[in-house]
Amino acid sequence: MGQREGAAGLTTHAPQAAQAVTLPTTLDEAVAALTAVPAAVPVAGGTDLMAAVNSGQLRPAALVGLGKISEIRGWQYQDGHALLGAGLTHARMGRPDFAALIPALAAAARAAGPPHIRNAGTLGGNIASAAPTGDALPVLAALEATLIIAGPGGARREIPVSHLLAGMDMLRAGELIGYVRVPLLHAPQVFLKATGRTGPGRAVASVALVLDPARRGVRCAVGAIAPMPLRPLQAEQWVGRLIDWDNNRALVPEALNAFGEYVAAACIPDAAPAEDGSVPQLPPAVLHLRRTVAALARRALGRALS
Repeated sequence: MGQREGAAGLTTHAPQAAQAVTLPTTLDEAVAALTAVPAAVPVAGGTDLMAAVNSGQLRPAALVGLGKISEIRGWQYQDGHALLGAGLTHARMGRPDFAALIPALAAAARAAGPPHIRNAGTLGGNIASAAPTGDALPVLAALEATLIIAGPGGARREIPVSHLLAGMDMLRAGELIGYVRVPLLHAPQVFLKATGRTGPGRAVASVALVLDPARRGVRCAVGAIAPMPLRPLQAEQWVGRLIDWDNNRALVPEALNAFGEYVAAACIPDAAPAEDGSVPQLPPAVLHLRRTVAALARRALGRALS
């Protein structure tokens, strides 16, 4: 997956400006095609790219289709981690066998939209497009996933997914996201999101929460409310110290509510004081969003601990 994810099946006409379409069968062939034509755009599921093409926002000079690269459409086990191919579709990740492996990512995949979106959209495309409402992103941030980037000449390098989403380390010319390495925690994980309408839709806010019993810790990431997932690290550390890890992960009910409020305040802080020292009230819409985040975080932790 490259800097933009895209292609086929979600439009009734081909992009008129595309001069060439290359269909490599290996990851290195795809990298070579992108290196040979720097203006080419990699394309997989097309859920983002084709919308941009159809709206006139993007006119790719060439396309490199990734749909025939079988090596990135599955997953394997590797040293206590799952190595996920970037070509995994949301539909595939939503199946029971994958849900047994990484429950929160499976839940996010099932919530990604209607069937035609889940059947086409890919994990790597969700990461590469980096849309704030991408459902997989807060899960990957909470899991502290690592990306394996394929580059020219067979080169491979690894970066934390959070670095790419924050713009700290960007894809270079000719590079593609090949795989996503996710630690297998063998502990409860939860993904919840709130939408502006009933049924599957774009998230107004989302929360991914995973327990890490080996480290006696909680990891939480909040999505959709900022350009990248937010990690309320102090809230994580605070509640991690309160959980009785030796006694069925017990936590007093009051701490659940406090955790939700802590997360929400960290991600949507109060307005800065005015010159006269008074603290302006947040707009009603922002207060509602903060209450939504608090509720999601509280419910996510409650479900994980139960």
